[in-house]
Amino acid sequence: MNASHRCGMVTLIGRPNVGKSTLLNRLVGSKISITSSRAQTTRHRLLGIKTTPEMQIIYVDTPGLHASDEGIMNRYMNRAASGSLEGVDCIVLLINSGGWEEADEYPLRLAMKHKIPVILAINKVDLVKDRSRLLPLIKLSGEKADFAEIVPLSARVGTNVAELERAIIKYLPEQSAIYPADQITDRSERFLAEELVREQVFRSFRQEIPYATAVQVEQFKRAKGVLHIDAIIWVEKEGQKGILIGKAGAGLKNVGSRARIEMQKLFGSKVHLNLWVKVREGWSDSARSLRSLGYTDEG
Repeated sequence: MNASHRCGMVTLIGRPNVGKSTLLNRLVGSKISITSSRAQTTRHRLLGIKTTPEMQIIYVDTPGLHASDEGIMNRYMNRAASGSLEGVDCIVLLINSGGWEEADEYPLRLAMKHKIPVILAINKVDLVKDRSRLLPLIKLSGEKADFAEIVPLSARVGTNVAELERAIIKYLPEQSAIYPADQITDRSERFLAEELVREQVFRSFRQEIPYATAVQVEQFKRAKGVLHIDAIIWVEKEGQKGILIGKAGAGLKNVGSRARIEMQKLFGSKVHLNLWVKVREGWSDSARSLRSLGYTDEG
């Protein structure tokens, strides 16, 4: 082992819709975590692995943390996020450049309970025209908690993301890589396919539809250079099924077309995607249904 080689685990946490998944994808250099403008798009704990000859950083993307524990799904997401703080070498807490909000206080309290370095990442600085306006926020943040570092950045455009990575590396132990150099996530291609379908549901529909859906891949196989994927989109009510399918199937066709394009980018092959919409009443508040759809305790 190179004596100066560093390797460790880093958890990204923050309130919902603060940009954790966008930052993970930027850090790893590949889209492995789905994104949308809707809060709580991320439901699962997911690893993103960045490897160079000098280091390996294992990033842990988490669902947005919120103080509410109402409903089995919310409790599952909070457990996945808070459990991901155990056994890591460093925590990156994200807030938005607009400043501290009440919803940031819960992730902050959880992060500071751990006796490990916490780096504050002030995200979305691309939305601030006069960067000098960030100085009071940086000063306030330094007084608010004992952060190891404070890094203003933009996950969306990449501003200062390299600086965040350099800050992280200082807090990782000197040890050999844990994962093979060509591995970028701990999740299967089947899981990633499910997530890419769910991403397009979040991006295409409003109100309760995205939150009432789960995706389950029934078939995932390669044949003659083509990836054949069959997937079910589960909803909780017949009315939601009709909205998702749309007039003459237009809604479902749009979701499938957009998801297929993203799959072809990620998997590097032609994709044949079939989607069906089925109803499973109350799936998001049933422990048994959640387990059958892949929502198991993690972290």
